[in-house]
Amino acid sequence: MSLEDSVHLGENVSLVHRDDTRSVYKLQDPTGEGLMTSYTVFSGINLLFHDFHTGHCRSYFQTNVPLFCIDHCREGRLEWEMRNGSCLYMEAGDLQMDSRVRHSGMFQFPLRHYHGITISICVDEAAAVLSGVLEGFHVDVGALRSKFCRDDRPFIIRAGPGIEHIFSELYSVAEDIRGPFFKIKVLELLLFLSTLDVPPGAGERPYFYKTQVEKAKAIMALITANPEQRYTLEELSAKFDFPITSMKNCFRAVYGTSIYASMKTYRMNAAAVRIHKTKDSITAIALQMGYENASKFSASFKSVIGMTPSEYRKSVV
Repeated sequence: MSLEDSVHLGENVSLVHRDDTRSVYKLQDPTGEGLMTSYTVFSGINLLFHDFHTGHCRSYFQTNVPLFCIDHCREGRLEWEMRNGSCLYMEAGDLQMDSRVRHSGMFQFPLRHYHGITISICVDEAAAVLSGVLEGFHVDVGALRSKFCRDDRPFIIRAGPGIEHIFSELYSVAEDIRGPFFKIKVLELLLFLSTLDVPPGAGERPYFYKTQVEKAKAIMALITANPEQRYTLEELSAKFDFPITSMKNCFRAVYGTSIYASMKTYRMNAAAVRIHKTKDSITAIALQMGYENASKFSASFKSVIGMTPSEYRKSVV
């Protein structure tokens, strides 16, 4: 069964290429685009590579068959809003398992990019195929779906060394052995998940209300619009009526770093652009970034960019 036979991808997704080994789909959104490259591993099991560079996209995803989907995030960040108005996040190194029962709606990409893999399993069809694929191999994909997809909520955990090893090889496999290699790795992952214990409460990520998320994004907009301005946590808390602890936790959930680290990283990248594009002195650029002490600016720049401002200017001449 092909991917199109089991799901409806939506009006903003189009097929742009197909050959004997893969199908490539393009998602278009006013803020950017994404590519999904799909390989059929077994009948009823597809492996998709995701390469998104966009701020958000709307999903029109619908399915008429029971699905069990395994998602791995390699880079970037994914935000989606639950039906109760709360937001959950998936970040680099996370593994998610989901039934795709509630997969339509708006998805946000706070870092404006997302790269990862999805293994999409049509439960009924895959169960029939897997039962005879390998002597002694038995994994009940229906039982896995019931195990990890309780209450139709996504189950999200950090991918431990065993799972990371499986996915790291999927990202780097040579093209001429992809077909058989994908089969081996999918079977390995399913066996691994079948032995994974799920203690009570596992996979339950903290969530944040939409109003909190909007405030965190407003803080990011403020600090990036005014790189020369320094804000204390107390000032931001008062300005946005956001208790400090909740503000720090929510900001980290949305962007994966602290407010301070985000300020510093943005300033240093903005400084790098000015060092490259202008003839302003390093001292002047330091002042533009809110640093009165050039040596402190140089140390901060090196910690983010990997070299001093003077070294960077020489390297890009």
